[in-house]
Amino acid sequence: MPNFILIGMPGSGKSTFGKIVADSMHYAFLDTDDMIMDTYHRDLMHLIDQYGVEGFITLESEILRQIQTKNTIIATGGSAIYSDAAMQHLKQIGKVVYLKKTLPEIAEQVGDLVTRGVICRCGHTLPEIYQERCPLYEQFADIIVPLNGYCVAEAAKIVTTAIADSLKK
Repeated sequence: MPNFILIGMPGSGKSTFGKIVADSMHYAFLDTDDMIMDTYHRDLMHLIDQYGVEGFITLESEILRQIQTKNTIIATGGSAIYSDAAMQHLKQIGKVVYLKKTLPEIAEQVGDLVTRGVICRCGHTLPEIYQERCPLYEQFADIIVPLNGYCVAEAAKIVTTAIADSLKK
């Protein structure tokens, strides 16, 4: 069975739904933000401070391009889409699933962009980041799963169904 790579804005539920879907489908689960923090022994906020935005994107890309796994739900950081090389690698090892939410729902979940470790180019606000990233998420997605207005349990079921249905094709 292929891997499924979850992409989307910070706060879209990649880690939350990734764990639930992996458990329900008997897949392994991998969170690439955890991989980055385990590799560099620092949290995302400090890595962004240390390496800068472009430096962080480079190190994130290096980590993503090293992933070699099977039967895994992979939750990426929201900025994974800034590296074409990383996204091409991820598309080679699995299907990319975009967890799509509206800006108001994302804003409700995200909280402070800096302490969450969100890449903010040129001091962009959340609406500017959303506007910049959404076309990239759609560009790389094999599957788009709209999750507007659903509670966690409903959304998890929708994501699981979308992934399971793609296995039937």
